[in-house]
Amino acid sequence: MATGLWPMDKVLIDTAAFMPARAEWIKETVKAIDPANNSLETDAGRKLTYDYLVVAPGVDYHYEAIEGMDVNAIGTNGLASVYHSPEKAAASWTAIHKFVNDGGQGVFTMPKTPIRCVGAPLKMTFLTKDRIAQAGTEAKAKIDFYSALPNVFSLPYFSDFTINRWKEEGTPTHLNYDLKAVDLAARKASFATANGDVVVDYDLLHVVPPMRAPESVRNSELAWKEGNFAAGGWLAVDKGTLQHVDFKNVFGCGDVNGTPRGKTAATVKLSVPIVVANLLAVIEGKEPEKIFDGYTSCPLLTKFGSAMLVEFDYDGKLTPTFAFIDPKQESWFAWVMKEQMLKPTYLKMLEGRV
Repeated sequence: MATGLWPMDKVLIDTAAFMPARAEWIKETVKAIDPANNSLETDAGRKLTYDYLVVAPGVDYHYEAIEGMDVNAIGTNGLASVYHSPEKAAASWTAIHKFVNDGGQGVFTMPKTPIRCVGAPLKMTFLTKDRIAQAGTEAKAKIDFYSALPNVFSLPYFSDFTINRWKEEGTPTHLNYDLKAVDLAARKASFATANGDVVVDYDLLHVVPPMRAPESVRNSELAWKEGNFAAGGWLAVDKGTLQHVDFKNVFGCGDVNGTPRGKTAATVKLSVPIVVANLLAVIEGKEPEKIFDGYTSCPLLTKFGSAMLVEFDYDGKLTPTFAFIDPKQESWFAWVMKEQMLKPTYLKMLEGRV
């Protein structure tokens, strides 16, 4: 949506259409979880108890960590961010489209926290660059990419590929630059670096916010208390069984899990059957035996009509589904899978059919 490929109505789906008939849908947000007492509380003050709990609240976009950031301004004055919501993704396209035609300095960012779909910041950059090429405005529209990490992708081959491709095309990559503040009126972005703060001017700023677990998990005994995932309050699950490390009647699904690598729909697709099998085993008084290998998939869109289908596991080992698709090569078929097949597959996932 944020690069003008999909209209908003393509991503809006009525949740009620996918709610299982025997499930009671409580339309309230969980605000607190007390796993020691098998209970939780909603934002409406309702208290619920459980025998078994599957935790799948996604992530919290921590825009507030960036001083001066105002999500209400997305789409205006050169500010874009694909993550916030469908409405803000559409608004981001308004800002990006103006930049593509008018030119200026584009600044695209990546935070140091784990994020939902690690390839999204790269896709936004690649596709915006392709929009510039299509418009013939390369001479006046420039982009720099700023990553708070020492790379732009967790797998070295694809990080190097991206950085080198951008270098060839005149897009510099700045590593270990962490966006800490923005002056939206003056169009200035401030980055924390090892050598002090660096302030850059922009005409377009694409913000990828730091991410963390939602408050209900982050502030509960379900969160990791030490290790790499403690700072974000991610759910403390065994990376193989996806069972909580302390509370054995609790399992985690999706982006909230404090596990290596994937926060993608592909990870959900492959891990949900593991959770279901292991939950049923626990209910029957058995030990969970199914093990998740960390599979995740990131179709890396390099331009309109071309993509790389990057699939890998916890260890960073490539795990291609299709033998005829080389994950290290750009292809039209990988693009078609992302652009045409993603939504039907996603809908079948919601029905538990894929």
